[in-house]
Amino acid sequence: MSSSFGHHFRIHTYGESHGGGVGVIIDGCPPRIPVTAAHIQRELDRRRPGQSDLVTPRNEADTAEILSGIQDGLTLGTPISILVRNTDQRPGSYDEMAVKYRPSHADYTYDAKYGIRALSGGGRASARETIGRVAAAAVARQVLDTLHPGIRVLAWVKSIQELTAEVDPLKVMPETIESNAVRTGDPSMIAVMTERIKSVRSEGNSVGGVVECVIRNCPPGLGEPVFDKLEADLAKAMLSIPATKGFEIGSGFAGTLLTGSEHNDPFRMIDGRVRTTSNRSGGVQGGISNGEPILFRVAFKPTATIMTPQETVTAEGENTELAGKGRHDACVLPRAVPIVEAMATLVLTDHLLRQRANVR
Repeated sequence: MSSSFGHHFRIHTYGESHGGGVGVIIDGCPPRIPVTAAHIQRELDRRRPGQSDLVTPRNEADTAEILSGIQDGLTLGTPISILVRNTDQRPGSYDEMAVKYRPSHADYTYDAKYGIRALSGGGRASARETIGRVAAAAVARQVLDTLHPGIRVLAWVKSIQELTAEVDPLKVMPETIESNAVRTGDPSMIAVMTERIKSVRSEGNSVGGVVECVIRNCPPGLGEPVFDKLEADLAKAMLSIPATKGFEIGSGFAGTLLTGSEHNDPFRMIDGRVRTTSNRSGGVQGGISNGEPILFRVAFKPTATIMTPQETVTAEGENTELAGKGRHDACVLPRAVPIVEAMATLVLTDHLLRQRANVR
């Protein structure tokens, strides 16, 4: 099973949703980077369940334990191990699901691949696996701040179903996004998005949407030719997040409606550096960053677990029905925002270290 990500800054996540704990091992982090438990905990608190009345009420503090690689607030250059223990498992909620495949979950596909699976909570397919990613990205954030101050990764909920926020990627501030439980950057959409999530949850149903993300002040030159293009690695990172079904950067699919003269980004010298007067490329050209803001969007499907009966089959191949039980998000978008930021931060850190190695 591939549970590793990255090249120079490489992470390996471990643990199941209802096992003893989940976590991450980070290899390749430079030494003498200031990292404390508070840096890590701040990001985990943004991802954890139970943080508002819009998300799953599973009661997990998600307290990070640093087991290795950091001493007196500085990285040692050796592997960093971070553990978050599971404290609120309820495997009894999954007794029926242990013998019936949940529609649109990974139950059947894990059985088809391995012949065995974690029966409670989805195991490695659970969004709880992303704790390790978010913890690793908190460390990566400190690497970016140390080696290239000024890079800013910021994501927000762009849409929930057809409800679409209008957000200026160059001006939106993290305080605006974090001020509301939906994590949208458009104050006028908070109430209607909140009501939509609560309404579908009351019906035992779920909804999906789009998270948009901007990377500001990214230097030009990040990304490797051909197969490790910056946008290709961003796409892989985003589509590795549970419940994702689409990725687009810059103009994305809408760019197919334009002509070349309409879509091209003209170059100009501005303040002594090469700039573009438009940004339909989304900050990446030829797979390499051009110094403009990197803007992309990630589509999340409706949460697979719903509380109404659905057709399914048993592990023995018998047709049956299954209704969801337990504690689940009716919409994953608010908790997905810090995960999207985390994966983008991991990609940037890895490519920044790769570029520094190339220059040397």
